[in-house]
Amino acid sequence: MNLEKTLKRLDQTRDESVSRLSELLKFKSISTNSKYKIDCISTAKWLVNELNTIGFNASLRETTGNPMVVAHTTKSKGDFLFYGHYDVQPVDPLKEWEDDPFEPKIKSISGEKIIVARGASDDKGQLMTFIEACRAINYVNNSFPINLSILLEGEEETSSPSLVPFLKKNTSELKCKYALVCDTGMWDKKTPSITCSLRGMLSEEISIKGPNRDLHSGIYGGVVNNPLKVMSDLLSNLHDKNGKVDIPYFYNGVEAVSKELKKEWKKLSFSEETFLKNLGMSKSFGEKNYSLLERLWGRPTCEINGMWGGYIEEGFKTVIPSEAHAKISFRLVGDQNPEEIRLNFRKKLMNDLPEDFEIKFSNHKGSKATQFPLNDEIINKAQKALSDEWNSKTIFEGGGGSIPIVQHFKNILDMDTLLVGFALDDDNIHSPNEKYNLKSFYKGARSWVRIIDEIAKN
Repeated sequence: MNLEKTLKRLDQTRDESVSRLSELLKFKSISTNSKYKIDCISTAKWLVNELNTIGFNASLRETTGNPMVVAHTTKSKGDFLFYGHYDVQPVDPLKEWEDDPFEPKIKSISGEKIIVARGASDDKGQLMTFIEACRAINYVNNSFPINLSILLEGEEETSSPSLVPFLKKNTSELKCKYALVCDTGMWDKKTPSITCSLRGMLSEEISIKGPNRDLHSGIYGGVVNNPLKVMSDLLSNLHDKNGKVDIPYFYNGVEAVSKELKKEWKKLSFSEETFLKNLGMSKSFGEKNYSLLERLWGRPTCEINGMWGGYIEEGFKTVIPSEAHAKISFRLVGDQNPEEIRLNFRKKLMNDLPEDFEIKFSNHKGSKATQFPLNDEIINKAQKALSDEWNSKTIFEGGGGSIPIVQHFKNILDMDTLLVGFALDDDNIHSPNEKYNLKSFYKGARSWVRIIDEIAKN
């Protein structure tokens, strides 16, 4: 593979690359609402057509939900499987967008060009860095130095209900030596990173019921226990005064962050004060005796994501509601078992529930945490390639979030995963005015060319 000519080709075709990204961003591929299913299908068809023009054999694969896009550089499976998702989050609140979220706009901020649209960073812009890299490789070399497969799904933002059945049904076709995922971020605008750990995930929705109907607060207030107060009491007992999660056996399986990783993280140019200031906060919350980065990447959490009940519309309705609801999520580390935590969480709430109240739980799937060895050959090759492209040492960082596909690849396809991404903290992912820095887009594509070239050297 001619590396320099391939990189030059990317530089010469930047405008065309941005034009293609803009075209992809116009599709309203919102997976959380079934009324956009046709848009999701159209997005998948567009991707199939693009891949078929750049040296892949691509096809649309039906599922019970939105279709998968599967592509190979050979007639059979490849050696490396790239994964991305073409679906996006809803655009609410629409009034906070400066422009139509599905009419991409190129803007300049502090001398840097960005593209603003829903999905610009999560994950259409990211997956297009890989596709544009492949386009340039095939154009210049008329072949690929390694056998590649691509899997693009359209339900990642809805917990990927069709993914596991699809992987199990197509294991022999999709199983490769290694998976490549571009759904993470940079450490900062100048410093590339490889995510070396991901926290696991568990979520629960709770409903409690007290009185048999909504009650007038003037007639019944002070004599009937209020479900919203009961819910507040239950949730307030999930943490102790020091910020630790107060659920029996919750910390079973939690492993201390390795000395090697702690050493890496201490080298990072990280300011806790600046980090909090960007969030409009001055003090952090959480377990004592752990640094902020340890709590963010290496410690488990329990968070209340939403709570509701009673009258919440405009005006006032003085009621004691009959029901209250809440959504809770846990981020897991080490060898924590999601189902054991679910069981102990439910037992605690049922034990704390007052008399006359009923509680129901909705069952959401959980995933365990993932840790990657820092001495892995592919990770080391990617580290070198990224450092060469960005002229800056590639750092290893933890991932506070969860990427379930990584666990699925390991459990179903027995594949490890390289997590590389070019998103920035201020990309407004899942928020109004989502954007992607075009420098991230250009150099992201160049980075993938270098990574593929490094991998091929073996």
